[in-house]
Amino acid sequence: PLAVPLADWITVAWGDGPLQAISVGFGLYIDGITLLWMLFVTVLATLIALYASEYMESDVKAGYARFFFAVSLFVASMLILVMSDNLVGLYLGWEGVGLCSYMLIGYYATQPGATAAAKKAFIMNRVGDLGLALAIFLIWTNYGTVSYDGLFQAVASADPLSAQGSWSKAAIPFLLLMAVCGKSAQGPLFTWLPDAMEGPTPVSALIHAAPMVTAGVYLIARTFPLFAAHPASLEVVAW
Repeated sequence: PLAVPLADWITVAWGDGPLQAISVGFGLYIDGITLLWMLFVTVLATLIALYASEYMESDVKAGYARFFFAVSLFVASMLILVMSDNLVGLYLGWEGVGLCSYMLIGYYATQPGATAAAKKAFIMNRVGDLGLALAIFLIWTNYGTVSYDGLFQAVASADPLSAQGSWSKAAIPFLLLMAVCGKSAQGPLFTWLPDAMEGPTPVSALIHAAPMVTAGVYLIARTFPLFAAHPASLEVVAW
């Protein structure tokens, strides 16, 4: 893997002891998984944008620019999600994708069905995102880092039985799976996805068939060492 630091982002300290300071940079983490998803996201999003440029021709009005702004922001958020070198950066992209899905599903804002579907998708994704936020907090309290390099080294050097003996470590993969269920529309947090058809057809292609629902797949692939440390979580993922 190639870690490319770009800038300092978050630095907070409230003491001199352990776990009394957190420093999060803004950078890129390039490896096989990242390259695969970069190709996947950019190629599909480009094809969808080209399709949308013709599909939306009959709908050129005040919301036309808003539509393509939301599509572009969606792609940018997805790339931040897959290219970030730490979990906080992933969370930034994760929330950006959720915001854009709300804007795109509710594009026809004068239709009650569209606004209801957008709110349903937003709220159900927030339920899953709570799991991701709690998982990141537990990862930091247990391993002392949210960067991938430091986290994977800490997991590899930890006692294999410690993940199963500590409830806070054991809860991490299940909280991550909760986030996956929300974003990738797996049970029980799947009922927002059929309603998302209220958005224009290119939105359905962008959300249903392409990047957004695969963000959960990426999260499991990226944090797989945390799942491997707790075999029971892999059985739950399989189910």
